[in-house]
Amino acid sequence: MFFRLLHLSLLLIVPCWACLGAVPCQADTVLDWHELPDLPNSLGVAGPFAGVDNEALIVAGGANFPLPVWESEKQWVDTIYLLERKTEGYQWQAVGKLPRSVAYGASVSTPKGLLCLGGCDAEKVFSDAYFLSWDGEFLKTTPCASLPEPIAYAQAVLLGNTVYLVGGQSAPELSSAGNKVWTLDLSQPGEPRDFQWKELASLPGPTRAFHQVAVQHDGFRDAIYVIGGRREEAGETQFLKDVWQLVPETNSWRRRGDAPRVIMAGEAIGIGQSHIFVLGGADESNWGKADLLKDDHPGFPREIFAYHTITDTWTQAGEMPENLVTTTAVRWGDSVVVPSGEIRPRVRSPHIWKVDVHEAEKSFGIMNYVVLFGYLLAMVGVGVYFTQKNKNTDDYFRGGKHIPWWAAGCSIFATMLSSLTFTGLPSKAFAQDWVYAVGNFTIPLVAILAVYVALPFYRRIDATSAYEYLERRFGSVTRRFASTSFVLFHLFRMAIVMSLTALALAVATPLTPAQSVLLMGLLSIAYCTLGGIEAVIWTDTIQTFVLLGGALLALFLLIQGVDGGMAGFWDIASSAEKLNIVNAHWDVTNAQAAFWVIVIGAIAQNISSYTADQAVVQRYVTTETQQLAARSIWMSAILTIPATLLFFGLGTALFAFYHSNPGKLDPHITTDQIFPLFIAREIPAGLAGLIVAGVFAAAQSTVSTSMNSSATTIVVDFLRPMAFCSSERGYLIAARACTLLVGLAGTLLGLLFVDPEIRSLFDAFVVVLGIFMGILGGLFLLGAFTRRSNQFGAMCGACVGAVVMFCLWKYSRMHGYFFPAAGLGVCFLTGYAASWMTGRPVQNLAGLTIYDVPLASAEEGEAES
Repeated sequence: MFFRLLHLSLLLIVPCWACLGAVPCQADTVLDWHELPDLPNSLGVAGPFAGVDNEALIVAGGANFPLPVWESEKQWVDTIYLLERKTEGYQWQAVGKLPRSVAYGASVSTPKGLLCLGGCDAEKVFSDAYFLSWDGEFLKTTPCASLPEPIAYAQAVLLGNTVYLVGGQSAPELSSAGNKVWTLDLSQPGEPRDFQWKELASLPGPTRAFHQVAVQHDGFRDAIYVIGGRREEAGETQFLKDVWQLVPETNSWRRRGDAPRVIMAGEAIGIGQSHIFVLGGADESNWGKADLLKDDHPGFPREIFAYHTITDTWTQAGEMPENLVTTTAVRWGDSVVVPSGEIRPRVRSPHIWKVDVHEAEKSFGIMNYVVLFGYLLAMVGVGVYFTQKNKNTDDYFRGGKHIPWWAAGCSIFATMLSSLTFTGLPSKAFAQDWVYAVGNFTIPLVAILAVYVALPFYRRIDATSAYEYLERRFGSVTRRFASTSFVLFHLFRMAIVMSLTALALAVATPLTPAQSVLLMGLLSIAYCTLGGIEAVIWTDTIQTFVLLGGALLALFLLIQGVDGGMAGFWDIASSAEKLNIVNAHWDVTNAQAAFWVIVIGAIAQNISSYTADQAVVQRYVTTETQQLAARSIWMSAILTIPATLLFFGLGTALFAFYHSNPGKLDPHITTDQIFPLFIAREIPAGLAGLIVAGVFAAAQSTVSTSMNSSATTIVVDFLRPMAFCSSERGYLIAARACTLLVGLAGTLLGLLFVDPEIRSLFDAFVVVLGIFMGILGGLFLLGAFTRRSNQFGAMCGACVGAVVMFCLWKYSRMHGYFFPAAGLGVCFLTGYAASWMTGRPVQNLAGLTIYDVPLASAEEGEAES
């Protein structure tokens, strides 16, 4: 059977490989520069306060030289200018004055307004702090707590609700530059003037001013980066190009890779999920020559540099139309604005530049489309093939119990794998390390529980739905609660899998995320509604080979592209600590998940999946005997080991490849798009289409499984007990209708869930799984491992567990990987405690707990062969 289906699929796909060798067009990301209306001050200003409030750009204060600049003294400005977008275009207006004429302070846009900090004039450095806010008609100045000391030539950023002020001078002389870090929590109660500044650990490197500071994600959490600058010691100016990272979560610093050259007084800003762009900046090449060169000064270098926080690499990213230093890069909507600034000594520019990140048009190529759609149509063909084989609901939901054990094993493996593994695990290993691999290594351990506890229970009662066991053990209310929770979980699971996979694939194909969701959803609906569980299992089996084959091919090509090949791959991964598998700490909230969090969370997650997830349990009853079903569980568990090594190795290889080729990184993409980026730009045509088909296959495997298993619980746990249909044919029609409706609902949710701001689809899925499935796992363990528990206790455990999981998700900082353990533990302990207070269950427990198995006959209700 399998080989006939595989042969049919290959007949549609293999001829498309005849034209292999052409490389798809690369979609280079560029910065587009657009000039906005000039600042009303025709001389321009250097060192202004700049930011955005209420959708308006504010440029306040600064300094410049009247014409002729080499015969004039510097003047200090107090005017506040505001630029608004009107229906007729952009319009400037002067809206007020600063408390004093000042320049070279730090400024940062906040929800309370533009926060202006410190600054100086010709004689003095100030400690003033105040907000400038715009209500659409008037500008308001709100005093804030003064700085602990006077500061100028510093840089400020906002992370969460906290402002961070780094470095700067406390006096007009450069020798007064420091390395302190001050923070201001804007969520403090009371008036801003009463807020308290706090000092963090000082930057461990040299003191500095004229440096660049930006916020960006490092693969684990948001961090603050300090780049270059200059300082003075013993009368000599020192020029800096070092880079330091501050992790506020732990108040710790670490040194990162130096900038390609000295960068001073430039503008740094985070763009995308892991890039920092330095838009210009001075170097040391003409330092001290201003009076000699005067108007012959060539100006500051126009190079743009991009720093990638994950790979810790720098690359040149084009040039600016003009290099504006001593100003601030401001985020305005989806764009970045560079307002005014200094273009060479004594000369300012009134120009306002709007910078946009755009991705060139993508070309997937006809060959890739032929391979992709040929594969997808082959999967629909499998569904059509099995349409006539479903005579009743036993065929539709259990395949007539004649599925080969190895196919059932591949289906369990594919169900647990999903596209979240195919794109999520490589991106996780690319951004972080191998810590999460430990979780998958617990699956063979959990398989012992599945084979020797869960499987006998379900085979003994000849279950079609996993929750039939809960009714026999506790009662109908518990069964309906579990079934409802399961269906809700899988609706969300379908939506998350399709939406996040579609977002990941948006970089590899011209398809929009919405189009990808519709393609995955509708094709899955087609073959799953037509063919039932047999179509799902056989397509899962084919897709297992496509998934693993595509991943192996990509791994080979990645290592080929690393400097030094396999040896270079190993050296890069080792030096960057990308092979780390243990974080030895006890903090359950740390973004770098502790080893114990991974182990306990993974065991709870896998217990819930292998004992209480209908999508998995349904495969247990598709083989002829319990012994064959046990083989399928062991097969799926064993397959996870090489698959884990493969997909985490793929992520590490992606890191090594882009560490060797940082110019190939695209700041437009999310971290979850890193593997599709490689597929689209580095893999030959045809093969790229096949690997993209593998990603689609992984998503469709999950979606079709969710549709069929959800339809099974609806029909078996709700419609049959109500005698909803009068005949078996009626229930078969109802099963197909439920599959169709569940598929449509999941697809519609997938369209709603498309969110490019999600940093990790793997993390998002783990949280959703923990919220729902931990409780179901707790109910199964409560029933199987205790005699005392009853329906009242089970429902108390489930309800309390649901409330606790909601609170953990909404209000706590607990690592999402621990959610399944929290849900399972709360449900089990609360349910057991509540059962003790209300007495023993009244029903016969024969065959329903591990202590009462001998009282029941083995394989009740089924024929062994």
